[in-house]
Amino acid sequence: MSTTPLIVDVRPVLRAGGEPFADIMAAVNSLAPGQPLRLFATFKPIPLFAVMASKGFEHTEHEIGGGEWEVLFTPRDGHAAGAAAGSANGPASLDTRGLEPPEPLVRVLAAVAAMQPGATLEVFTEREPVFLYRELAARGIAVKSEPLGRAGYRHVISVGAAA
Repeated sequence: MSTTPLIVDVRPVLRAGGEPFADIMAAVNSLAPGQPLRLFATFKPIPLFAVMASKGFEHTEHEIGGGEWEVLFTPRDGHAAGAAAGSANGPASLDTRGLEPPEPLVRVLAAVAAMQPGATLEVFTEREPVFLYRELAARGIAVKSEPLGRAGYRHVISVGAAA
């Protein structure tokens, strides 16, 4: 069990206008059992707190100056590691209706990052998730969507299938 945190500094990616979520999830998936992750960002990454909690991590955060933040994600009870933090295929269904943006996007991308090739995930959203479509396409992940009228949208996301 490693107690030395893996350091992930996403400030350069954020300053360049990039989206570091995939890099952060790849780092999380590479952690040894019990290993913490120390994240540096240009803002307080509040949406990430819920994602990491769902993967078995607690966090402490503090501003390090100039609006930048350092967050230490520590596995609860010394557990949580990349593959050990839940089902290998991720959840079978995820309902994000009622959540404020960007939380639906963050939760879906976290679930997708935990999925094995060939797995599928059913997602329900209030709105058509145009930003999610773009993120999934960039990762080569297929999604089929159908409007449900007042109930929002239903999406079936297939990892390992061409977009």
